[in-house]
Amino acid sequence: MRGHGKDIGRKKRRDDKVIHVVFGPGGGRVPPEPASTAADGAAPAPSAREPLTDLFTAGEIARLLGITAGRLRTLDRAGISPTGRRRGRRAYTFTDLLALRTAQTLLDRKVRLRDVVRAIGALKRTLPKVARPLVELRIVSDGRRVVVHAHDGSFEPLTGQMLLEFNVQTLRDDVVRVLRPSAGRERARTAYELYLQASQLDETAATMDEAERLYRQAIDIDPWLAIAYTNLGNICFRRHDATAAEALYRQALEIDEKQPEAQYNLGYVMLERGDADLAIPLFLGAIAADPKFSDAYFNLAMAYEQVGDPARARPFWTDYISLEPSGTWTEIARRHL
Repeated sequence: MRGHGKDIGRKKRRDDKVIHVVFGPGGGRVPPEPASTAADGAAPAPSAREPLTDLFTAGEIARLLGITAGRLRTLDRAGISPTGRRRGRRAYTFTDLLALRTAQTLLDRKVRLRDVVRAIGALKRTLPKVARPLVELRIVSDGRRVVVHAHDGSFEPLTGQMLLEFNVQTLRDDVVRVLRPSAGRERARTAYELYLQASQLDETAATMDEAERLYRQAIDIDPWLAIAYTNLGNICFRRHDATAAEALYRQALEIDEKQPEAQYNLGYVMLERGDADLAIPLFLGAIAADPKFSDAYFNLAMAYEQVGDPARARPFWTDYISLEPSGTWTEIARRHL
């Protein structure tokens, strides 16, 4: 995938100059693209086919969960039934899907059907209390009761026996991957448009709050948009919150371990902190991902100087000069040769 990320400054902080970078072979700096926005200038809305509000047929449920038609009928007769309607026929809601996944896991663990039904009843009674299920919910069961953990605490005490646990977000992601791939693509496109819009606003204090809001909205829509985590980290860094910036860069690298900007920026944080030895592999990774990333050569050379190894720094000073033949930073690099 090609996209634009941003890096923070050389060893001397350069908050006034944020560099846009093209990912992929060749890499290099490019002028910023115009932001893509909705016709009225508002942030584009996510796809209407959101799993939390969609309806699913029995065939789709069987395909997603790997559950047999016979077991689905057994659960239906026991009261774990579809509660929606689609084109005049009964259909399963996302809440029903949660119940079925929980029921299937309990049955696979040899829990009696009547106990499964009781557990699912507890789950369905609990779900309406949760305002943002993708963010807040974690389902845990001991085979007799269901516990829902949210940010503000648990709805039932946990017994600690025969636990099953899953994050609701993973179920939503499975729905998109297996049953609604087009919705997944639409969400990714919407998130990227929000990212582009935010990238035009994050360089000045007056619009930084709006940029942060747009980046967080993009991440909420597409949690795998690594470049949004990176630029959100840059906002934290400019606000002198290096701890939050570091966490966001690491999140970006959990998604895309080779992203040059996240590696570079995390390395820069390490260098600022005085941990040059930790910065070196990160700068090397940024260069491996983007061989034209001149700032990474400069800071890698600086890191080697700081650990007392000027001989290893020398070729990277030379590389920097070849990529940036003139300028104040080039003169600094030349003085190290």
